[in-house]
Order: sequence, then structure tokens, then C-alpha cells
Amino acid sequence: MNKNPLKIVWLILGLLCLALGTLGIVLPILPTVPFYMATVVCFAKSSRRLHRWFIGTELYKKNLESFVKQKAMTMKTKCSVTGTVSILMLIGFLLMENVPAGRMVLVIVWAAHMYYFFVRVRTVKTEER
Repeated sequence: MNKNPLKIVWLILGLLCLALGTLGIVLPILPTVPFYMATVVCFAKSSRRLHRWFIGTELYKKNLESFVKQKAMTMKTKCSVTGTVSILMLIGFLLMENVPAGRMVLVIVWAAHMYYFFVRVRTVKTEER
């Protein structure tokens, strides 16, 4: 294995994202898709072998392949991603009751997130994936 410290950091981040994304399958508070997206990037920067392995797994094919290849997701995946982000942003919004500028930023980021997923990312049926 290459002793490049940066590759080791990418590898550790990739493994962490893989673990968190996999936990997200059973824990609704953790978003699976964003963590798997980060896993793909981290593995691509750290190890070709791990990257090829990950894109060959059912986890990748079920959660990310349609997005990567077609810039498309099923409605279920879109709702899962946006629902998790919305819950987390709502918690931040509620905790910032004395920070109106922070609340405004969260609302803008949330609106941009919703726009991106529901307008820019095409919706496909499960069979089309």
C-alpha cells in the first residue's frame, strides 16, 4: 500500500463514510446517499481497488448508481435524502432562536437543497434504475 499520508486520510474518511452510510440504512436519522457519495470520492482518491470494489456492491447500485449515471433518483431516495436533511436543519433552526442571520442562512440552504433535488435531479421509477 502507498505510504502517502494524504491517501491514508482519504482511506480513513472513506471507511468512516461507508460505515455511517451503512448505518443510515437502519437508522433513519443518518442519510445513506450523501455518505455513500462521499465514500465514492474518498475511495477514488485513496485506492483504485477499493473504489472498484465499492461501485460493484449492491449498496452502491441500489443507492447511487442511477444518480451517478443518469443524474436521477427514485422518489423514495429523494424523500429520504431531503427528509433527513430537513430534520437536521430544523433542529439547527430551532436551536438558533437568538441568531436570526443563522436561521436565514439555514432557510436559504434548505430551499436550495429542495430545489436541487426536486427540480434539477430527474425522478425515475424503481424499474428504470
